Amino acid sequence: MKLNNPLITSFEYENKIYDIDLAFDNVLDVFDVLNDNILRDNEKIDICLELLLDLSIESNPIELWNYIYKEFIEVKRKQPIEYDRKGNPMPVKEESEDNVMDLKQDAEHIYASFIQAYGINLYKEHTKLHWHEFRALLNGLPSDTIMQKVIQIRMWKPSKHESSEYKENMRKLQKIYALDNVE
Repeated sequence: MKLNNPLITSFEYENKIYDIDLAFDNVLDVFDVLNDNILRDNEKIDICLELLLDLSIESNPIELWNYIYKEFIEVKRKQPIEYDRKGNPMPVKEESEDNVMDLKQDAEHIYASFIQAYGINLYKEHTKLHWHEFRALLNGLPSDTIMQKVIQIRMWKPSKHESSEYKENMRKLQKIYALDNVE
């Protein structure tokens, strides 16, 4: 996302212009399709392209889907490179926000946090709020919102200076707010 570029509503791919609907609720529907265990991969691609482009693609749907996903939907955070004392790059730990937040399981917390932080009712923003805007607001939630507090609980690790009562309480909270095993 660049602030000096308009939000994406169309793109060019192989010399053809496509209109694309990147409303956050539409992209969440795409994720639901991708997580469906009954559909085959080619069916998922067809449905996702119909949701986003409102048309079915007959030639090269896989390549087009991969382009759309990589360019407009997938969000990868670059981790800073850390170096050892000799200046060699250290191995990068694969930490993903999937470990601390799930858009589906945390929907109520996300909804409440948007109301709390921004006064935005996500249900009233269906078809209006762009995916990139949604992600920016989600990533920028203040620490006093319920979603950020849940993330802090999930990420908590015990330390020596904490009382045993505090540690026990945090472990209970981690069980309460634990994410279900999601593939």
